[in-house]
Amino acid sequence: MTAFGPELAPLDPELARTWLATAVEEARAGLAEGGIPIGAALYSADGKVLGRGHNRRVQDGDPSAHGETDAFRAAGRQRSYRGTTMVTTLSPCWYCSGLVRQFGISRVVVGEARTFHGGHDWLAEHGVEVVVLDDPECVALMTEFIASRPELWNEDIGE
Repeated sequence: MTAFGPELAPLDPELARTWLATAVEEARAGLAEGGIPIGAALYSADGKVLGRGHNRRVQDGDPSAHGETDAFRAAGRQRSYRGTTMVTTLSPCWYCSGLVRQFGISRVVVGEARTFHGGHDWLAEHGVEVVVLDDPECVALMTEFIASRPELWNEDIGE
């Protein structure tokens, strides 16, 4: 038993990469719209996509429209979020880490944490299973974006 309900079955690495591909599609969609390339998807315990989304801060003029919150909102109301997995292309910021804790999301799969080390260690310390994939595509996507749009990136992370 964890702080967020019963133990999850171990996550198959191939399944984690398949789920990450959904988040990467979202990140690329956000970039194509002129936004920040961070994507996410929320999966049920049985592997169904509940919601997917991407950072929409620029597109919507909404500073709270992060990738994880967009996916969470797209999932709609759930009776419980225990047993769900949030998959995100980048380590979740403190705001999105708080969302995971607040609603009891059991697992977070992180595409990469090299370009931004958010709150995933804190999540792990508080009973959330965290899987960091260190995915080269996610690293390249963010590295290229940060190099080309540093002012927008700094705005996104509050610097």
